[in-house]
Amino acid sequence: MPHCIVEYSQNLDQEVPPADWLETVKKACLASGIFAESDVKLRGFPYKNFMTAGKEDAFVHVTIRMLSGRPVEQKRALAQQVLEALTQFSLVDVSYTVEVCEMERDTYARKVILS
Repeated sequence: MPHCIVEYSQNLDQEVPPADWLETVKKACLASGIFAESDVKLRGFPYKNFMTAGKEDAFVHVTIRMLSGRPVEQKRALAQQVLEALTQFSLVDVSYTVEVCEMERDTYARKVILS
């Protein structure tokens, strides 16, 4: 049940539609074999103001927040799979990063209200 947060520099909107970033991350998460499609939650956030080393360098950063307890090898493989999927767009002068973070099972609360 990962929460996938895709942050990116807004100047990339001209190159890749925001929905494509989300779809790419979702497909990579599903290809990992760790998650069911119904469990993957995605959000995208463009940043109008950004700097790296004093310059406006394009970036895409994906944070995958998942419940604790998985082996580090599995998390490392997931991060690498998402990173490789992002590079399919063949953009230049862009920095891609992926981070897998754990949400503590003991303190995570969830409630779904259906109609």
